[in-house]
Amino acid sequence: QVRLVESGGGLVQAGGSLRLSCAASGRTFGSYCMGWFRQAPETEREFVGSINWTGSRIDYADSVKGRFTISRDNAKNTVYLQMNSLKPDDTAVYYCALGRYQYKWPVRAEADFGSWGQGTQVTVSS
Repeated sequence: QVRLVESGGGLVQAGGSLRLSCAASGRTFGSYCMGWFRQAPETEREFVGSINWTGSRIDYADSVKGRFTISRDNAKNTVYLQMNSLKPDDTAVYYCALGRYQYKWPVRAEADFGSWGQGTQVTVSS
C-alpha cells in the first residue's frame, strides 16, 4: 500500500512563492513517475506537471510553464513542486500522485496514476 503525504500549502500573496513536498512510502519510489494535479472549487481536477523516475524528463501544463518547477529526490522518496510568481488563479487543492505503472512516460491523465495524496490547500490572495 502506497501512502503519499503532501505538505507546504498555505496562504500567499500574488507574486509570491510556495514549495510543496510530497513524501511517498510503501513502494519502490524510484521507478515510477510522479505527478501534481490541482482542483479549484467547482472545477475538474487538472494536470499541473509530472516528472519521470530519474527526474530527467519533466512535463508541465501550459498554465504553469515557466513559473512552476517539479523535482524529486529518490533518496528521500520525495517529490517537490516549487511555485513562483503565484496568481490568484493558482488557488486550489494540490495533489501529488504516483504513476500507475513502472517506467511509463509521458503521463498526464488521471488514469496514468494509481495512488493519490490527500491534498494540500494553496490560496493566493490578490
